[in-house]
Amino acid sequence: MRLTVDHVTRYHYDRPVRSVVQSHRLQPSAFAGQKVTDWEVTVSGGTRGASFRDGAGDMVQGWTVAGPVSEVTVRVQGTVETVDLTGVLRGHKETVAPECYMLATTPTRADTALDALARQADGGDPLALAHSLSALVADAIAYMPGVTHAHTTAAEALALGEGVCQDHAHALIAVARVRGLPGRYVSGYLFSDADGQAHEAAHAWAELYLAGLGWVGFDPANRCCPDDRYIRLGSGLDAQDAAPIRGIARGGGMEEMDVTVAILQASQ
Repeated sequence: MRLTVDHVTRYHYDRPVRSVVQSHRLQPSAFAGQKVTDWEVTVSGGTRGASFRDGAGDMVQGWTVAGPVSEVTVRVQGTVETVDLTGVLRGHKETVAPECYMLATTPTRADTALDALARQADGGDPLALAHSLSALVADAIAYMPGVTHAHTTAAEALALGEGVCQDHAHALIAVARVRGLPGRYVSGYLFSDADGQAHEAAHAWAELYLAGLGWVGFDPANRCCPDDRYIRLGSGLDAQDAAPIRGIARGGGMEEMDVTVAILQASQ
């Protein structure tokens, strides 16, 4: 499938800031499931800095914006050709050992309820176990936008019984680690959900490391493994660690952020 992306993030400051420094993970991952045809990231008034590929295989690009400035716009535009690999991250080069992703963070730490949920999963092999865990998370946390926030933990989302894709991913990572499976958070884009309806925002899911297969993606929010509707950007221990844009504004003041994402299927 050939997918086009138009992703705009605008930062508004209630008074001008002296400067803005950002770190981006906005370059699609290089693996057998996707190929970039064209891709461009622009930052209003920005100067491109150094870039590097980290141990997880993600391209990290630095940007600075000199102030005084009251608004910064980050725009991502491009086209990616995707292939359905049934969730398997084939051909992705990275150097971080999978065992590093057994480390729990605040959003992914398992409490008693998450531990109990993890113990309900069954499966005769790691793949069956992973599917069972993903289904349990999907059943336990109903998709409901607006009920959680950026800092909601997996334990809090489970207690609430509702959440969004970020909460599903955090919860799946937590229960997978309880059962001895390394798990990590993945950020990216989704062309449509399982019912074929347009997805209005950037998306997130989890990858679990399975012996014999390597990293395999699971999306409890849509009860599936990532296929050719998905574009993978990068990964981390949790949502903050894998955030496509991280940064700091110098000079104080309140910041507001607006995000719009359009994912379309291009003609072949």
